[in-house]
Amino acid sequence: MDLSDTLKKLKNNEISLEEAERTLRITNFELLSDIARVDIHRSKRTGIPEAIIADCKACDEVVSIARVHLKNEGRVIITRISDENYQALGSLAKEMGMDIRYSERARVVVIGNPVDRTGGRVGVISAGTADIPVAEEAKVIAQEMGCAVTTIYDVGVAGIHRLFPGLTGLVEAGVDAVVVAAGREGTLPAIVSGLIDAPVIGVPVSTGYGAGGKGEAALLSMLQSCSVLTVVNIDAGFVAGAFAARIANLAAKHRNKA
Repeated sequence: MDLSDTLKKLKNNEISLEEAERTLRITNFELLSDIARVDIHRSKRTGIPEAIIADCKACDEVVSIARVHLKNEGRVIITRISDENYQALGSLAKEMGMDIRYSERARVVVIGNPVDRTGGRVGVISAGTADIPVAEEAKVIAQEMGCAVTTIYDVGVAGIHRLFPGLTGLVEAGVDAVVVAAGREGTLPAIVSGLIDAPVIGVPVSTGYGAGGKGEAALLSMLQSCSVLTVVNIDAGFVAGAFAARIANLAAKHRNKA
């Protein structure tokens, strides 16, 4: 019995409140052998889809966990995938008769039908070309949460004049939130936040070398920003995209009620 069935039975007085609570506790996750407790209700509970991170998992484990999600929800997101993962997930999608979407640069696979558009609008900016993979991960996740996404890439502070035409376009498009991915010194999110009224999420990227390399200088720079922004962890494109989409989807709900 899934979440909707349980709630319908409770509404129709077919089960007691205690029985409904017990059922929801039991079905809150699905135990997959001894390798995973798969959270099959995360999207319904939080509005953010559960994603499988493929790093540090055997390929057969990734496929097994994905199969559970597809069986219960008809859709699954897998991040940080390898070529081996992609081939195996392609076979799984074919076996289950489902569409598969692959963003090679973002290293993200989505199996299942696209979600409905919410009306949320997200902007995604990269400081340099090297920062695009993390920006693309944020883009894919925001799209998979129903948002329209506009991107501006390679507009970092070394040539700040490149930023303004695209940023003007984002403002005119009425974006609800903006993700800015930047490595090296990580200055760009603070600049963007000081120029627009939409919330900005900074993503430090593990580009750069020497002292403060691997995203550490970018992270500290963003945390010390004198303009107001939210900062996620190094290379955390998924988190930034999901957070931006939550903001945008809430804004879209407000617009729809107005």
